[in-house]
Amino acid sequence: MHELGIAQEILNIAEQYVPVDSKPVKYIKVKIGRLSNVLIDSLLFGYEALSEDTQFRNSDLIVEEIPVTIECLSCGKSSTIEVNDYHCPACKSFETRVVAGTELQVVEIEIED
Repeated sequence: MHELGIAQEILNIAEQYVPVDSKPVKYIKVKIGRLSNVLIDSLLFGYEALSEDTQFRNSDLIVEEIPVTIECLSCGKSSTIEVNDYHCPACKSFETRVVAGTELQVVEIEIED
């Protein structure tokens, strides 16, 4: 389960930005692309387990799932697609490139007032 490793990395990143003696963390927000192959439920479970004895206990992990977006190299149109369907919906070309959907980023950490 690589989601446990990802949860640990999220906590490692957050530790770099949150002082140990700070007020409690409300949440950590991450963006995860659909092509990253992360099982969200497993990630949330891993985060909860790993944060239990840390300064992040009782914080939420908020996941924003990013859909797959392609750009057609033939007609120039950008489209949101289902995973594993990489043809352009407009012109049916398979000459496309992925422009979104591979993200795995910590984007926000909120600390209580």
